[in-house]
Amino acid sequence: MCAAGRRWGRRQRALLWAVLLAAWEAAWGQLRYSVPEEMPKGSFVGDVAKDLGLQQLELGDRGFQIVSEGRTQYFALHGKTGHLVTAERIDREQLCRLVEKCVLRCELIVEGEMKFYEIEVEITDIDDNAPTFREAETELRMIETTAPGSRFPLPDAHDPDSGRNSLQSYELSGDEHFSLAVQAGPGGDQRPELVLVKALDREEAAFHELVLRAMDGGDPARTGTARIRVTVLDANDNAPVFSQAEYTVRVPEDVPVGSVLVTVTATDADVGPNGHVKYSLKKVSDMASDIFRLDYETGQIRLLRSLDFEEGNSYELEVQAYDGGGLLDTTKVTISVTDVNDNMPEISVRSVISEISEDAPSGTVVALLHVHDRDSGANGEVRCSLDKDVPFRLQSSQSSYYRVVTARELDREQVSEYNVTVRAADGGSPSLQSSAVLALRVLDVNDNAPVFLEERYSARLAENNAAGALVLTVRATDADWGQNARVRYRLAEGRVRGAPLSSYVSVQAETGALYALRSLDYEQLRELQLCVRAEDGGAPALSSNVSVRLQIVDENDNAPQVLYPPAAAAAAWSGVELAPRRSEAGALVAKVVAVDADAGQNAWLSYELAKATEPGLFRVGPHSGEVRTARSPLARDAARHSLVVLVRDHGRPALSATATLSVVLAESVAELLAELGSAAHEAAAPGEPAASLTRWLVLAVAAVSCLFVAFLLLLLALRLRRCHRQQLLPPDSGASRGVPVSHFVGIDGVRAFLQSYAHDVSLTADSRKSHLRFSAASCCDTLPARPPPDEPAPLLGDEDPAGVLPVDPAPSSNPSVP
Repeated sequence: MCAAGRRWGRRQRALLWAVLLAAWEAAWGQLRYSVPEEMPKGSFVGDVAKDLGLQQLELGDRGFQIVSEGRTQYFALHGKTGHLVTAERIDREQLCRLVEKCVLRCELIVEGEMKFYEIEVEITDIDDNAPTFREAETELRMIETTAPGSRFPLPDAHDPDSGRNSLQSYELSGDEHFSLAVQAGPGGDQRPELVLVKALDREEAAFHELVLRAMDGGDPARTGTARIRVTVLDANDNAPVFSQAEYTVRVPEDVPVGSVLVTVTATDADVGPNGHVKYSLKKVSDMASDIFRLDYETGQIRLLRSLDFEEGNSYELEVQAYDGGGLLDTTKVTISVTDVNDNMPEISVRSVISEISEDAPSGTVVALLHVHDRDSGANGEVRCSLDKDVPFRLQSSQSSYYRVVTARELDREQVSEYNVTVRAADGGSPSLQSSAVLALRVLDVNDNAPVFLEERYSARLAENNAAGALVLTVRATDADWGQNARVRYRLAEGRVRGAPLSSYVSVQAETGALYALRSLDYEQLRELQLCVRAEDGGAPALSSNVSVRLQIVDENDNAPQVLYPPAAAAAAWSGVELAPRRSEAGALVAKVVAVDADAGQNAWLSYELAKATEPGLFRVGPHSGEVRTARSPLARDAARHSLVVLVRDHGRPALSATATLSVVLAESVAELLAELGSAAHEAAAPGEPAASLTRWLVLAVAAVSCLFVAFLLLLLALRLRRCHRQQLLPPDSGASRGVPVSHFVGIDGVRAFLQSYAHDVSLTADSRKSHLRFSAASCCDTLPARPPPDEPAPLLGDEDPAGVLPVDPAPSSNPSVP
């Protein structure tokens, strides 16, 4: 019972180990199959897709590759079914003639995932080879005195098949004097021997013909035959004897061709022909016969071609020495080949990607490499490395596989392409090295926003530009590549003077050229602030902004505008200025007031007298526009004068305007009225009597005089009431400045009359803005100077001090109004 329990426990442990082994093989991706040799191309080997758990769709989506060791690819993967099939006809005897178990190894590479699975395929033998003898006929020589029971080695048959299909037995036929004995060699091989059963008699039979047949274990069995001819000789006492029963020699694989590896020596005690010894190869493989050559006379074994430790590390030869009498001896020669570091490491790129995204995480597999050195021992130990200045590293895997992975994040803008050099060095002395270069291109990711070449842009554009004029070009660059680096421009939203910004300017999306869509006017818009956005073509898109300042440059496109005197009205007496005949030289007669809507030099105005009725009587200030007497009027000077003042700006080209003044020289009201009447008569329309116009003028002057007297009485009353004040008028508030000319009633004849009496009345359409001014001198100033600050306060109260002209307290030199 206890013994049965122990056996059951051992079975359970064996089953457990088998399960664990299967699980370990599945985890490491190892598959094992078996296929007979000599199968036609395309024969089924195994269902890889099923064994690895891959579906048909996955096979189509992923890239698979079967890689075999060596130059010949013996297996392939059927893309539709996932079956492993043979790619070539496989001959086991050719591939594995030195090994008992023939196993071919290959790897299934999953390119998309950088994974590999090891596959082992055992090539099983079939009985496709019959036993063969090296020589179809062999001659043996025996002395007739040879004792029965003596044994003589026979040639071996060779069958490249293995197992039951290899050589199994020998048969001998042909003569009663001999029998066959088969001995087992050190390696388990069969060695046939010819046994003398019955004594020989040369006189009875000088020759004996025998047939040696070799048979394998196939079904049906295959056979090979060799003819044995035994020659009976006269008596001979001594046979050759080798100096060593077995010769062993060790040679490096790089020994030169033609070198003597070993010399076998045999001696014969006989003299004459019976003592002359010769040598021959009794048993040798086909490979050994191509590598070594035996000198039949000297016994030297020479090298015919280079040795290769990786092809064969040991060879066995059987050398036979025979004398002239046919007696022989046999010895065994073992040649061991030692490894030399004569093979560089081989780097095989099993799978590699040529492009990688710059945002690939650290540890992304770039390539799968297999490194192999055909040497053995330390000469076959390989160390791999990468250059230090690349962002990659090596990860060692099982079965001499390495993965090249990213060591850190990549930046395409710094390095767009890498040539990664993988170096492999073995442990030999001196060490042999090899290398492989992996070309890798870094794919761009939209991780850089466009950058403008300048922090801000500014431009100057002359006004009155043509619609569509180019203002400036903004430019931004993107460090990315391809579509991610394609920059497009657009305006940020905004409004200018209530209108959309896009109605003023536009930007070309591809070039960044900024155009003015309309003609700009400096007098309306002097500066334009806008924002241009640059956006790349990535997904999602990245953008940046830049501010653009557009300054409108003034041009001389506005002629001076004359504010005073106003343009000529319907009446001929409009714009008449009064100048007393007793005026001195330099007396102010009038002032031409003009403005220019332009700016800067284009708005600088100069005045000059272009035309005058009496040249030399009046002059115009070039900068002030004041019309003054150039000399004192003479009695012979005409009473009425027409002056044309030219107002010119400083633009290029200069623009100008003219103002026409009518000046009347008079000493009394009667003279003034006479001149005005004469002017009215000249300007009267046909059919209308001049007396009617004169009558209305006289009534107007009388009405104004009455108002003036009433105002004087009011002024005296207020003055008595405010006698405690030391100053009667405040400084000029400048309220009359800036009042539009259209508010004044053009009764210039009345104003000329009042000027002769040292006071000036201006009536406006708005009675609350009427002004009264007393002049301190006999000359008249149409634009009175600012009064001194110690003038008295306004006499009309504090309600609207800006609307009252201050009264000059100085006594007038002109006669008062009657």
